[in-house]
Amino acid sequence: MTPEDPALVRFLEADGTFAPTPAAERYRAAVDALGDAELETFYRDMAVIRAFDVQATNLQRQGQLALWPPSYGQEAAQVGSARAARPQDHIFPSYREHVVTKIRGVDPIDIIRVMRGLTHGGWDPTDPKNGNTHIYTLVLGSQTLHATGFGMGLVFDGRCGTGDPDRDEAVVVYYGDGASSQGDVHEAMVFAASYRTPEIFFLQNNQWAISVPVATQSRSPLHKRAEGYGMPSALIDGNDVLASWAVTRAALDEARAGQGPRAIEAMTYRLGAHTTSDDPTKYRTQDEEESWRRRDPIARMKAFLQGRGASDAFFADVDAESQALADDVRTRTNALGGLEADSMFAHVYAEPHPVIEEQRRWLADYEASFEGGAS
Repeated sequence: MTPEDPALVRFLEADGTFAPTPAAERYRAAVDALGDAELETFYRDMAVIRAFDVQATNLQRQGQLALWPPSYGQEAAQVGSARAARPQDHIFPSYREHVVTKIRGVDPIDIIRVMRGLTHGGWDPTDPKNGNTHIYTLVLGSQTLHATGFGMGLVFDGRCGTGDPDRDEAVVVYYGDGASSQGDVHEAMVFAASYRTPEIFFLQNNQWAISVPVATQSRSPLHKRAEGYGMPSALIDGNDVLASWAVTRAALDEARAGQGPRAIEAMTYRLGAHTTSDDPTKYRTQDEEESWRRRDPIARMKAFLQGRGASDAFFADVDAESQALADDVRTRTNALGGLEADSMFAHVYAEPHPVIEEQRRWLADYEASFEGGAS
């Protein structure tokens, strides 16, 4: 992507100036209609989740979590797309869509439980309080198959394309540039296009598939791959929350109406590590990181809001809420404790199994053989 790319949809420049690109004009009316309350909500979402993300990273470094995948720098792409979805829509995240899940109603501590190793799922997707949000998927790209299968079900059950926008449902699936090279994604697109699923393939191109740059993964823009399957695609500045919201909103409206799947490529940057087991200094330069820090999505939106007259009291309130969430997550994480060893034998089979029971007894005897009765 270059600033001159004619396909790029962007409303906010890096310094917060409102300057829509030519490709953004078709979405201009929707953005112009946004009020101060909605715009401030976008900013609040981004700022609060960054505080959570930083706290979770610190907790992992202090031994409280097994792993943490930071979303630092990708907040605008996630907030805009999540706020564009309707309550009846279904969300299939990858594993760093922390603010998407929070917006939909998932308690952030449930993400912490996953990364602490206390649960394989984290939350119940069928519980209404979780906003039709499916669980994190750490196997790259597999969530696109899950989403497409679900979208096919919506088609078969007549839950889209009825002409009733308050009832029609759609699916949003999130994945990254690395996952875009997985066969699962392409298989999902084949079936999505064939069955005209009401689905948005939301690609967060954060420039690096762990240590492999996008230039190595693809010789052409990633969003153009969708066109090979016959689905319309859009390229957005993923650090512009207005672009993310407007384009996703329009794409979802079209998908719900029965017009088939759409693809969005959000050009953003992973300012943090791929996960806390990764060291990005080994494969990217400080100059590159600094060039993207100057395009920070939160600083960009803050400058835009200040230009509109947002008060210092508003920003102070957001800072207070951010700190409160970070403090709450730290307190609740420290209170989680660990797993009972016996829990590893639960849910392996639907019914009692003699091999599992034998292993359970062996472990109990082994633990009891140590002084004090525990290893």
